[in-house]
Amino acid sequence: MSEETAGTVPDSPPHFGRIIDRQAFGGGAQGRVGTFVVQDEADGSSYSFDYTDIVTEGFRTIRTGERVRFHLPHSDAWRATFVIRLDQPDPEAFYE
Repeated sequence: MSEETAGTVPDSPPHFGRIIDRQAFGGGAQGRVGTFVVQDEADGSSYSFDYTDIVTEGFRTIRTGERVRFHLPHSDAWRATFVIRLDQPDPEAFYE
């Protein structure tokens, strides 16, 4: 089993980018599961991923325009892994 499939952080430097698109492909219980596209801030390259690559507690989703940190499993990868949301709202804002 590789590191990526074992759920550990890949041995590569992190990349930073913004979510630029989401394409629904009709999977899941309600037919709403889709593929997200992140654009690397450093070089403009685009990479895809799905909700299983999002690292978070609770519901795994990301909105278009959000900033994220992600890893690539190898240098010629087209798929982002270990995607972490950086623009999460402060939980205190929900209790004001």
